[in-house]
Amino acid sequence: MKIGASTLAGIEDTLDKTLEFIENLGLDYAELVHQFPCENIDSDLLSSYNLKYSIHAPFMDVNIASLQNQSRLNSIKQIKSSIDFANKIDADAVVVHPGTTSFLPNKYFRNEVINFAKESMIELGEYGQDLGVLTTFENMPSFDSMIYSDMVELDEFLKENELYMTLDIGHANHSGKSAETMYLDSIKHVHIHDNFGDDDTHLTLGEGSIDLNHIVNTLEKNNYDGIYIIEVNNYDSIKKSYEYMKKNF
Repeated sequence: MKIGASTLAGIEDTLDKTLEFIENLGLDYAELVHQFPCENIDSDLLSSYNLKYSIHAPFMDVNIASLQNQSRLNSIKQIKSSIDFANKIDADAVVVHPGTTSFLPNKYFRNEVINFAKESMIELGEYGQDLGVLTTFENMPSFDSMIYSDMVELDEFLKENELYMTLDIGHANHSGKSAETMYLDSIKHVHIHDNFGDDDTHLTLGEGSIDLNHIVNTLEKNNYDGIYIIEVNNYDSIKKSYEYMKKNF
């Protein structure tokens, strides 16, 4: 089982401190959140740790489903930069959010938003394939501003276009998916955290209500060979979540 942690937990710290913490826990992977305050990451710094990496492409002020051409095209450009960086450091995967919406687009132009998201995902998926970089698209939590909170809908689109998913277990639970229905063939990367279904809280594993054992055991029975990235809020939560995984899996 490949286990890592997201650097999101150390967003207020320097990257080197976060990577040192992850390495000292004995984890094998770190997922680099490739946006402010870590837009420019020194590859020499990364090579100084005994870690392998995945990349979370920027999602702050980025929207590949934007109806505004300049905003959408700039967002695609930024994510391609993350894919380029993943190629440079031989990262195992890149995670991309499928886009967001807002009140007016959601009310009047939702179909157009979805169509732009699809076009962007296809373009980014093909860009990653050309570079040999596994580019995955993440199911979203159930907020009004999010699209593709329905992971089955996302899976159908991805399979039609030979693209792949990052399963975010907490997001799926927040969107009402049961543990029994979270396995899909397009899943190549996993974000694991807990919640009670009422919010996207990124709790320590075992502190919410998600049947994590059923989900992970199902993935393992289906020969899942990707990484489980612990995506929680602070260092202590990473430590406790890793202990939970070692104890239960």
